Amino acid sequence: MNAMAAQRWNFWGGIITALTLVWAILWAFPLYWGVISSLKPDDEVVRPYVELWPETPTLENYIDALTTTQIGAWYVNSVAVAVGVTVITIFISMLCGYAISQLRFPGRIALWWLILASFMVPTSALIINHFVLVANLGLLNTWAGIMLPQLIHPVIIIVYKQFFDQVPKDFREAAVMDNASEFGILFKIYMPMNWGVTTALSIVCFIWTWNAFLWPFLSVTRTEMMTITVGITQVNDAFGVYYARQLSAAVLAGLPVALAYLFFQRRVTEAITLSAGIKG
Repeated sequence: MNAMAAQRWNFWGGIITALTLVWAILWAFPLYWGVISSLKPDDEVVRPYVELWPETPTLENYIDALTTTQIGAWYVNSVAVAVGVTVITIFISMLCGYAISQLRFPGRIALWWLILASFMVPTSALIINHFVLVANLGLLNTWAGIMLPQLIHPVIIIVYKQFFDQVPKDFREAAVMDNASEFGILFKIYMPMNWGVTTALSIVCFIWTWNAFLWPFLSVTRTEMMTITVGITQVNDAFGVYYARQLSAAVLAGLPVALAYLFFQRRVTEAITLSAGIKG
């Protein structure tokens, strides 16, 4: 590469870097604004001009959110629902992916195409059916009612199926010759090979469930049974809306997910790549 080509490359590289930086700032600014506004008194939040830093920083809004709302119960509900959905979803998706990949049974191909087709159906299109079913089962305002419609994630089944397809057949044949059961083959041979995939999918499934709003909003009417994403909509006052208090509750709601992403960002990126079909 001659000097002129190197200079041209450096020029365009600098342009791309600058554009990326600008885009990152535009993306991060609403997050920054929300956090900073939550540290302001209410009268500063509603001022008609922009202040990039609070004039009198205060934690009063966070104290108010922690002491005058049921945010503790909302956290418990969110943790219970997110952990329950993650564990059950990963387990049944793993079994389904293994069965479709490794077993031969009538209707296997039809089941696989049904899973692929369901991947293209938006969840919101089924929300009325979910509500009627859960209501008829008497599960409204319960953890089970919040969890049931969120247990099926076709993309997780697809990822598991792709992984099991890539495992060399020699492992399964050797286990079959040793009279290993299907559960033994799955949990003693295949599972140790895919802990990384399972960990990544578990983290992303947990984040999906924690951030869910529409279904928990429709299936819960009692304040003490709300998840954190729904509960923060209840942070208001009889005399009007207090934006700083709502923003502080929103920050508290998003904090666990933000920390999970910071600690497990490599696994999250891996799971997103897997679910996009870029990596099998």
